[in-house]
Amino acid sequence: MFGGIDIGSRSTELVLQQDGVVVHRAQLPTTFSPLEQCKKLLEGHSPEYLVATGYGRELVKTLELSYPVDTITEIKAHALGAHALFPEARTVLDIGGQDTKAISLHSNGGILRFEMNDRCAAGTGKFLEYTANVFQLSIEDFGNYALCGDNPPLINSMCTVFAETEATSLMAQGAQPEDIALALHTSVVRRTSTMLKRVGLEFPLVFSGGVANNACIRRLLQEEFGEQNTIFVADEPDMCGAFGASLWAEKRCAG
Repeated sequence: MFGGIDIGSRSTELVLQQDGVVVHRAQLPTTFSPLEQCKKLLEGHSPEYLVATGYGRELVKTLELSYPVDTITEIKAHALGAHALFPEARTVLDIGGQDTKAISLHSNGGILRFEMNDRCAAGTGKFLEYTANVFQLSIEDFGNYALCGDNPPLINSMCTVFAETEATSLMAQGAQPEDIALALHTSVVRRTSTMLKRVGLEFPLVFSGGVANNACIRRLLQEEFGEQNTIFVADEPDMCGAFGASLWAEKRCAG
């Protein structure tokens, strides 16, 4: 049994798999004590090999574990996970809590090009979470709320703080809250579609990461690229990185 753990800014995921079949998965909020959350997820499990990914991946090496531990980048983890889940995929979009990744894949799953936005919250899960607070909604409810809009105004700024100011100003001007919420989601898709095109977007596209659970972002992406182009979303898209890390653990053990 091989393990992968993805320590992200908002959540941490653990996947245990054997021969590509997931036998255990779990998720906890990362909180301000990511190491403690890792301990909780790993408690009672003894994989043959564990690989960590995500921004906190180096933390796992400080744990006293009875099995070997290695790390890989988020780019490699998401590419491995996406290709294993959808072998025909040629591009991966991962929108997580604090960064966005666009990855172009070779037909064998190898990485051709990638681009990563990790220097500001624009277009990430944190952007959506922050702006959801303007509407006093949870991030889980924000996407479905935005789907009720049908006439989104233009949101010019992708800066999280300025976008909140713009949204508040639009409300004061009489714009419908659902339309403003839809406009904020549209601004995320506009930014990510530009990233995807820069890495050489080809279909099928795999949409992974926590934001792939957002129904409005999924719909807007499909509308942006057309119904004729396939966009895959796994049943649990936020597990893709941890799954990819577990596959690398199996390769390292075999090699």
